[in-house]
Amino acid sequence: MKNDFVYLKRNVVPEPLFDQWYAWPHLISPATAAMNILGRHIKIMNSYILAPQIHAEAVKDPKLLGGPFMDYDGNRKEEVKQLKEATLTNNSRLIEFAKAVQQLCRLLKTEATGASMQELYEKVPDILKGYVELFYDVNNQPSFRFFESLLYKSEFYKPELQSISFYLLEDDDRPFILSTPRLETTTDTVHVRMPFNSPVLDELFRMQREPNSYSYIKEKMGIREEDDALFRTFFTTDAPEVYAKYEGDYIRTRYFGHACILIESKNVSILSDPVISYGYNSHISRFTYSDLPDVIDYVVITHNHQDHILIETMIQLRHKIRYIIVPRNGTGALQDPSVKMMLNKLGFHNVIEIDELDTVEMPGCTITGLPFLGEHSDLDIRTKMCHHVRLDNELSILLAADSCNHEPKVYEHIQQVIGDIDVLFLGMECDGAPLSWLYGPLLPEALPKEKDHSRRLRGSNFKEGIDLVYRFKPKDVYVYAMGQEPWLNYIMSLKYTEESSPIIASNKLLQVCREMQINAERLFGEKEIVYKKEASILSV
Repeated sequence: MKNDFVYLKRNVVPEPLFDQWYAWPHLISPATAAMNILGRHIKIMNSYILAPQIHAEAVKDPKLLGGPFMDYDGNRKEEVKQLKEATLTNNSRLIEFAKAVQQLCRLLKTEATGASMQELYEKVPDILKGYVELFYDVNNQPSFRFFESLLYKSEFYKPELQSISFYLLEDDDRPFILSTPRLETTTDTVHVRMPFNSPVLDELFRMQREPNSYSYIKEKMGIREEDDALFRTFFTTDAPEVYAKYEGDYIRTRYFGHACILIESKNVSILSDPVISYGYNSHISRFTYSDLPDVIDYVVITHNHQDHILIETMIQLRHKIRYIIVPRNGTGALQDPSVKMMLNKLGFHNVIEIDELDTVEMPGCTITGLPFLGEHSDLDIRTKMCHHVRLDNELSILLAADSCNHEPKVYEHIQQVIGDIDVLFLGMECDGAPLSWLYGPLLPEALPKEKDHSRRLRGSNFKEGIDLVYRFKPKDVYVYAMGQEPWLNYIMSLKYTEESSPIIASNKLLQVCREMQINAERLFGEKEIVYKKEASILSV
């Protein structure tokens, strides 16, 4: 009935969970999920059970932000014990899988000495047999790869452990995703067992702008009667403001925070690395989901980190997106799962893979993939790509994200291909976490501290960044992807001061740019720029 029609409120959060842990990309691919359960989740739960008060104190210390500490007070010990027991039961085969991967690494290290590997297949742990290929590189260093597509068809891909926790968000404070499981005993959430690829979610998120029957969506979502009163508070009869599609004669860019840029002309819309804030009262001005068009022609993904592919955002936008452009990868390397396979499993069947210098063409616009250096701690990772966007054959934009320009010759060659640019978006988070912070659970053995800390997840510093400016001669330079917005704390846990290296380095770059008569700014919160076709700023 029409009088039953409601809209989804703009501050309803759908946290995607895998066995009660926040689902980020490495919890979707079966191999990386197995390694994180064993090498991250169980370790953190054991630590909390042993000393919950240490965790409660650690999360209050800004120096320990993003560390392996649960963001709970000291009285959740019994619940964490229950979660650990459930994990050992529900994920017993994945834990066995992860231990077998460690065993395989030891086997190759000790027995793959350059001779034929044929006989070693007999020694591969049974649980891995048929899922791995053994090989040497040209330096006779042994390694292996997964047949990742087979793993997604196997018992090791477990969508039955996927669920979504819905709640209303009133501010930017949320627990850090890599170290804090979502315990079920909260009273302000509705927990729904549902795979992330369910089309019902598309119906739900369409209700952010199009009303639908509350009774209908409640039934489709499988909401229990005891959750009805709370679930009903997630909806409103108040119609949202109608989104006005951009119809200007120029080109508009909108900064949504971090590495998320919306580029629009009257003919096309392109959204990079979607991480979007919710709508609620805040002293920091920001664009939110309400500021996105009804149809997003292309989403471009630079790399497979949780602050660039946020599943929570992606499932809300799935019904809006025509195509997603991702870096091509199918190598089967443990540390580098396929983004295309992951997105397919998340219900996206409109994924375009591109190699470096591949171009996607559409009327009035081209998107070209460019090499992306660094940010991945010197691991062999192929799912990373910068993007060159050219609109109306006039405006040339380079989205460099976290690419670290430690080999300027690469960009010298790129400049010879694409020429000078008009606008440079550059990430300068030049400290970066050590290798183990993100990839530690995938390593067969821990690196010595000095080696671990020398291999950083970082973007360009001043020297590397200013080289790009000299090389591409942009008219505008915007430092972005710094993780400064408070609504990113739950995925990044970064807090800078004026003495922080990224602030010092980016300040210096901005100063030099201005001395060169280049418009330059470090972005924060929100920013709108409209460009004339000759690429000078029309309005801000």
